[in-house]
Amino acid sequence: MMNTAARFGSRYAAPAAATGTLLALSLSPAVAEAKAEPMTDVNAVKKSIADLIEDDAERRGDGTSLTGTFVRLAWHCAGTYMADGSGGSNGARMRFSPEASWGANAGLDIPRKALEDVKTKHPEISYADLYTLAGAVAVEESGGPRIPFRLGRTDADSGETSPKVCGLPDADKGSLKNTTQHVRDVFYRMGFNDREIVALLGAHALGRCHTEASGYWGPWTFAENTFSNEYFRLLVEERWSPKMSHNGKPWEGPDQYEDSTGKLMMLPSDMVLVQDPAFKTVVELYAKDEDAFFKDFASAYAKLLELGVDFPSTKAW
Repeated sequence: MMNTAARFGSRYAAPAAATGTLLALSLSPAVAEAKAEPMTDVNAVKKSIADLIEDDAERRGDGTSLTGTFVRLAWHCAGTYMADGSGGSNGARMRFSPEASWGANAGLDIPRKALEDVKTKHPEISYADLYTLAGAVAVEESGGPRIPFRLGRTDADSGETSPKVCGLPDADKGSLKNTTQHVRDVFYRMGFNDREIVALLGAHALGRCHTEASGYWGPWTFAENTFSNEYFRLLVEERWSPKMSHNGKPWEGPDQYEDSTGKLMMLPSDMVLVQDPAFKTVVELYAKDEDAFFKDFASAYAKLLELGVDFPSTKAW
């Protein structure tokens, strides 16, 4: 991880006190018309999140970090959005039942607890904004694109307004046909097209799966704290086969795929990206053109993080 002080000294040198409702930003200072109290110093919140990621990585000392976990936290907060307008990133309802107990959210109590220190330092920011901003900061701090971001999410007092069903994507639906259709059904419901679906799944460049949370094991790339197009390059160039063993013993977890070294993994829902012709065309583009991937991801991820939020009209300049 790069030095935090040097990193923010250049990126966020200008002072910024952003409003709690109407800030339009791209993880850099911006000015917007607004009227809200109290004021949120967005740069200070972002620095606290980045410091948390770095300090936690140093404590771990094993090459893992909160980076991918924060991206997943933000994604799972927003990915509950339903066609009827329920769900989405507004409310931060993952703090309550039923969302807190959904299997898809297993392990996300860890990043929520980690962010409590940031919330204590910056009580003016809502949990809903904090959780989604953490995902945006994690992408940037790992070398990814700047994510357009607006404050203005509010917190729910309970999980009563959570969707009745989870709605987050499963890793496997038992067959290529069913898994492919499932991926499209989930993302189409939220208003994404095939190209945006592939771009969003590129977030698997970060982090890893943990058997105690999902049953799956391993990272997608050898640089799990670096946001890049490596996920797509590996999908195209590597030979992927069903995982049969782990640490010298038969693999007893759910179906997943591994590379020739046995150290990297892909989920069945990852593999559909190179088995479906429409998805594969985009994968091959991103494998060759990281700039195209970064541009598309920034747009799609910002769109995801705003699902379910009724922002007041904003005039940024």
